[in-house]
Amino acid sequence: MILLTKFKKLLATTLLILTLAFAEIATNSQSAIADPATTPATATAAEVFSINCAGCHINGSNIIRRGKNLKQKALKKYGMDSITNISNLVTNGKNIMPAYKARLSEQQIIDVSGYVLSQAETDWK
Repeated sequence: MILLTKFKKLLATTLLILTLAFAEIATNSQSAIADPATTPATATAAEVFSINCAGCHINGSNIIRRGKNLKQKALKKYGMDSITNISNLVTNGKNIMPAYKARLSEQQIIDVSGYVLSQAETDWK
């Protein structure tokens, strides 16, 4: 009986630690992926996308919210089918998507927005 009680306490503690660890990863994963030190000013738009965006938007998909992907149909549906609108979203973020204005230069944001549009036109191939 004592052994079972100790096991239950150990299991509860382990689950609590795992829950806290996953919560920390979930809330800080974007800042870890998009560390400004890892995005050189000379990076191409594809490199900027790979470093900062592909963690959630690999091949134009969205691992967080499936319908909010970067495919041409979804971009049009949500009014994100222009460099201006995509740049605004990347700059300021919205809902779960973080803002990148402190991580990327204005030119990098414009370039990666153009990259997203051009990739959407070719269905990310």
